[in-house]
Amino acid sequence: MSPKLAVRAFVETDENAVVELWQACDLTRPWNDPRRDVARKLKVQRELFLVGLVDNALVAPAMAGYDGHRGWVNYLAVHPDQQGRGIGAQMMEAVEQSLLALGCPKVNLQMRSSNENVRRFYQAIGYVQDDVVSYGKRLITDPPTT
Repeated sequence: MSPKLAVRAFVETDENAVVELWQACDLTRPWNDPRRDVARKLKVQRELFLVGLVDNALVAPAMAGYDGHRGWVNYLAVHPDQQGRGIGAQMMEAVEQSLLALGCPKVNLQMRSSNENVRRFYQAIGYVQDDVVSYGKRLITDPPTT
């Protein structure tokens, strides 16, 4: 049975718990400073930075954005002790509803191609692989994190 997830907007006091959760879920990389990513997100559509709580414990953050054409989801994570309980699906439903309220017609996301568990999760909640190639270019290089 899925626990009831309470979803709200991120507040600054959530930062340590969010970064620790991202690290526990292996989402961080040395070339991407998660604290700088948090600070950047708080300057742009901060209302689309959501956290999910179970019994007042932060168990699932997600950053979303909408550019007027597509919505994007980044940094969705579920605490390892809470995975497989429907929390990720509830969190994505909250993200999708927030984007839909803005008139967003489609959501895109990226994941590491080697992460089969995440691929299966998104397929199970209705996402399909688009026939595209994703490119990226860093405009700001963060100092390596330890």
